[in-house]
Amino acid sequence: MIRYLLLIASLFISACVNAQAESLPLMPWPQTVVQQQGQLQLGNQWRVAIEANKSNEIKATLKRVVKRVEQQTGQKIHWQLVDADKANLIIKANHVAPVSNFIKDWDESYQLAIVTNKVTLSANQSLGILRGFETFLQLIGTQQQAIQLPLVSIQDQPRFKWRGLLLDTSRHFFSVKTIKRQIDAMAAAKYNIFHWHLTDDQGWRFESKKYPKLHKLASDGEYYSRQQIREIVSYARERGVQVLPEIDVPGHASAIAVAYPELMSAPGPYAMEYRWGVHKPLLNPANEKVYEFVDGLVAEAAELFPFEYLHIGGDEVDPEHWNTNPEIQAFMKKNGLKDSRALQAYFNQRVQKILQQHQRKMIGWDEIQHKDLPKDIVIHSWRGPDGVSDAVSHGFQSILSTGYYLDQPQYSSYHYRNDPIPPQPVVVNLSAKDTLNSWRFEMPRKRGKPVTGTFSLIGEGDNAHVLVDFTGKSRREAKLHRYDKKSARFSLDTWMGPVRFDVVFVEEKSQSAANGAQPNKNILKGTMLVGNAPYVISGEKLVDNFSLQNQAQSKKNKTKQVAENSAQKQLPKTEPVAHLGAKEEALILGGEAALWAEIVDEQSIDLRLWPRAFVVAERLWSARSLQDEEGMYVRLNQVADWAEKSTGLQHKYQQQIALKHLLGDKASATEIQAVETFMQMLEPAHYYHRQHEKSAYETYSKADPLNRLVDVLPAENEALRQFDLQLGAWLSNPQVNGEYHELKARLLLWAENRVVLNSILLKNPQWQSLANNTDKLVSMTITLLDKRAQGQSLSKSERDQIEKSLEQLRKIDQEMVIALINSVEKILYSFT
Repeated sequence: MIRYLLLIASLFISACVNAQAESLPLMPWPQTVVQQQGQLQLGNQWRVAIEANKSNEIKATLKRVVKRVEQQTGQKIHWQLVDADKANLIIKANHVAPVSNFIKDWDESYQLAIVTNKVTLSANQSLGILRGFETFLQLIGTQQQAIQLPLVSIQDQPRFKWRGLLLDTSRHFFSVKTIKRQIDAMAAAKYNIFHWHLTDDQGWRFESKKYPKLHKLASDGEYYSRQQIREIVSYARERGVQVLPEIDVPGHASAIAVAYPELMSAPGPYAMEYRWGVHKPLLNPANEKVYEFVDGLVAEAAELFPFEYLHIGGDEVDPEHWNTNPEIQAFMKKNGLKDSRALQAYFNQRVQKILQQHQRKMIGWDEIQHKDLPKDIVIHSWRGPDGVSDAVSHGFQSILSTGYYLDQPQYSSYHYRNDPIPPQPVVVNLSAKDTLNSWRFEMPRKRGKPVTGTFSLIGEGDNAHVLVDFTGKSRREAKLHRYDKKSARFSLDTWMGPVRFDVVFVEEKSQSAANGAQPNKNILKGTMLVGNAPYVISGEKLVDNFSLQNQAQSKKNKTKQVAENSAQKQLPKTEPVAHLGAKEEALILGGEAALWAEIVDEQSIDLRLWPRAFVVAERLWSARSLQDEEGMYVRLNQVADWAEKSTGLQHKYQQQIALKHLLGDKASATEIQAVETFMQMLEPAHYYHRQHEKSAYETYSKADPLNRLVDVLPAENEALRQFDLQLGAWLSNPQVNGEYHELKARLLLWAENRVVLNSILLKNPQWQSLANNTDKLVSMTITLLDKRAQGQSLSKSERDQIEKSLEQLRKIDQEMVIALINSVEKILYSFT
């Protein structure tokens, strides 16, 4: 095994060197970067000139920067203030002041110029200085020798004003120390809003003077004192981050119900809620005491949080308690409120006026949108690009979070492809030669309603186009991988993550009926790969070989226009979506990454959140044209190492500690390494598959442990991603060469690891099935790799048998999947 480890280590070092030569280790990537040959030898003796109307704030920032450079490099930095003509670091700011409470006042632009004898950082506001210093720190990196900087000129400013990160402290509580660490990392990634989810069904997390039973009865003693809140707000603002509090109303209110049941729409009794999911308790909009309650809370929040916005939640209202309360029904009738949607709109209008009285603006989730609310509110979309389109097309401002949910294990590349600007509506143009085949599909899930919709294949063979219409979503075009009369494979990005359809078309013979034989029925069977986990789908044909040419030639359709109209009517119905112009796009303020905490706690927050949060930060800061996913991964790995030292992030440390706890204190280094090698073939199930598994097989509550093997795994398997990259390159010209031997070395390492793993499996028998299945996949991969290297073919029966085996091996096991299966498929489908 040692020889394989040495070979793999040398390959990894070589890859890192090449990556550093290709790109500066910056994330988010600046708007304009001009690099020249040469370097500045900055060293550890800094002569600093500050050109600003107020220097104390700049000095405080500089002290933090120096401390971080020392953490990054291990060198002691000596600095002194000098005149500009003697300086090797010049800082220029036109306006120095704390970050404004009003978004319109923010100017985060900066210029960073590094020449042979000095660094000059310039900005209009001190906020820009903060952002520029983060770029400066990334350029310094983690070099342990004399500090050198590339000669570079950077002009930079954010693409979007609103770049937030949500932390859910209700479902799992995070300490002040942990929150500060996240804020440090947020600032490093150039986020500017910390969205603090303080209340939900599972707990009330801030101290209230006016309504003390909230934190005394509905927090289990885990809440933030007013002093701690002020401390965190101040800490964030020093780093250019505003804090946005979220107080959920009228739903997600189980914690309020425990403390003040008289404000609710049903009599109770109520107890602390530890289950996940959407629950029924709702504030009573017909009770004037509720608005006094909201007013008191908003007054307290306004005192603690100076930011101009306050998030009211407003999502996932289950109207059952409203519908069954006679007083509320009478209130609705008296006020002309025809349904629960109208009642919530009434409630939100009252809340909005309360916010306005306290000089605060409203932000809430999709469900708060209503024509009678003022246009200065912000619609925060968890429903996706369609929600953003709907909001801005009606004149509201909006931000996007769909595609940025970091509690979901997803590939960084998926987050990177999601943009706050929604794609334009799909336009379907059918040519005379095209044929149209449409199918209805259904995908049952272990929790929630089935995912349903239609897809349409236009044209024949691999040149066809695929349109997918998920129920309740607008039409999207998918990427076609294979299509013939018997099967199809295509993929697209969705709110659930990347989705791949693998379907076969079957003509099902009908049984004879009493009134004669029925026509055969065309059905579909197959799987929908949601992220990395498969779900069975089924369906039936809606449109069978509709031809525009045949329509045009028929007696009923004599003109091309009539035929085209007829063809459009054959397409399945889709959700209408607005075409956005520049005016509407300007209303899109940006987006927020979100870390919901059902499966995240104090011991895993960094591992779940970072370094992927840098990817979302780049999408919100950098140019839309920046789409190079491989370049992104190179920089992400560099920045992940840098952030660990510069900001104290613990994404690697938390994984190491979790693994040690999992194996026990007596586990040897060899055993730990064996499990780490085993983990190189695994991934946590993507999307909400983990929650669905808990819902089906556990309590789906806070009682479910978060200390299993799946909780040790990072969201993305970087070792396997690198293996797949190399495999893909080799498959373009497969032969017995150096690349082949490198791939084989990795596979043999995985295979031989089982010898050491066996003793661990005796203590952890629950991993036995995973270990056996990884063995099968490694063996299969080696066999296929050798066949391709030797130019051998694969018979149809061999392919069918392998595909059947892969179908079984792909299933979720203990909330994990064996991700090596993607490599097997890559080789399998490379055979002609």
